[in-house]
Amino acid sequence: MTPVELETETHVIRALVADDQAVVRTGFVNLLNTQEDIDVVGEAEDGVQAVRIAAETRPDLALLDIRMPHKNGIDAAREILAASEGATKVLMLTTFGLDEYVYDALAAGAGGFLLKDATFPELLHAVRVVADGNALLSPEITKRLIAEFVHARASRLPVPPPADLTARETQVLTLIARGLSNAEIADRLTITDHTVKTHINRLFTKLRLRDRAQAVIVAYEMGLVRAGGEPGARRR
Repeated sequence: MTPVELETETHVIRALVADDQAVVRTGFVNLLNTQEDIDVVGEAEDGVQAVRIAAETRPDLALLDIRMPHKNGIDAAREILAASEGATKVLMLTTFGLDEYVYDALAAGAGGFLLKDATFPELLHAVRVVADGNALLSPEITKRLIAEFVHARASRLPVPPPADLTARETQVLTLIARGLSNAEIADRLTITDHTVKTHINRLFTKLRLRDRAQAVIVAYEMGLVRAGGEPGARRR
């Protein structure tokens, strides 16, 4: 293989697709297998199968329906993430307006959500983003889902931010929860991208966060933002 070929070699995402609806599952599998950088290594029709097949194949990404028989997608996600020590990323399949477990899925470690009627480009984008270790939080659909179901928990008292979290780190956490990218945060706060990354690394360490999805949960629980993205009552 020449140096040029080595430089252009594409990492193949090994994916597992789990959905109890055969038509939906087959559709996603067939679409994903059309891509050179995606290889579906397993299919499951329920959560129990998904956990077993994930243990056998060690996929980079598990695409899980939230609602499945025998073991739902959230419990399956939790077990898959624990068994793989986070090596397998999880993308949840959901039906907007019906699922009541989005918050719990984020808490379990899901990297994002995808509607079952998503377009082909949306499917590919979601798989690649989450498999790369990023949270799919920018699309409007995810922000609406988070806002809708966190709103149901609004009666809970906010958890105060840790004492060692600086005012700037609190600002960055708030903007992450509102769905801003690193570049957008840098522009909003008039700082460099590198400085934003430094603040994110520090607050992730202090709060023991795994990814931006967990950061959103913590921001809501601290009262930094409310359902719909409005500022919360707590400020530092």
